[in-house]
Amino acid sequence: MKVNAITIRSGNIIEHNDKLWSVLKSDILQPGKGASVVQVEMREIQSGTKMNIRYRTQETVERARVDEVEHQFLFKDGDDFTFMNNESYEQITVNKDMIGDPAVFLQDGMICLVQMHENNPMGVNLPDQVTMEIIEADPVTKGQTASSSYKPAVLENNVRVLVPPHISAGTRIVVRTADSSYVERAKD
Repeated sequence: MKVNAITIRSGNIIEHNDKLWSVLKSDILQPGKGASVVQVEMREIQSGTKMNIRYRTQETVERARVDEVEHQFLFKDGDDFTFMNNESYEQITVNKDMIGDPAVFLQDGMICLVQMHENNPMGVNLPDQVTMEIIEADPVTKGQTASSSYKPAVLENNVRVLVPPHISAGTRIVVRTADSSYVERAKD
């Protein structure tokens, strides 16, 4: 389906030069002179090649028809992740590159949305937030009372995050999967 370049967002799958590309980043640039352009950073799905391209905002782009299907995460084998379709029980294996950095937050049984194009996986979207336990946190520094101060901590999956001073080891917190940032203390 044809769409205006200005509507391209991160996570979209577009067709360019007869290949499928996953949009990683999309920014609208407004130079001092001339018309606005859309700067798109994208990765070719088959080879993994990255490319930056600029489109005029009124230019049309072919957006691939992608279905999002619920799959359950089963297991990891090296850089390959296996998911099962909840309705047909078919299993698919995707490479870590299709998931990206949020792959560290995959947990057994987690329900994810797999983007499918003509029965081929194109990408995996994890839930926006996950609950994880802090296994290591720096002690509170005396006099550190400013609410904007954060301290480093390590999650159960060995990911480092910044947390408020009152969070200690053993505390369960909610973390945003897109950027590994602290959201709130988990409600038990």
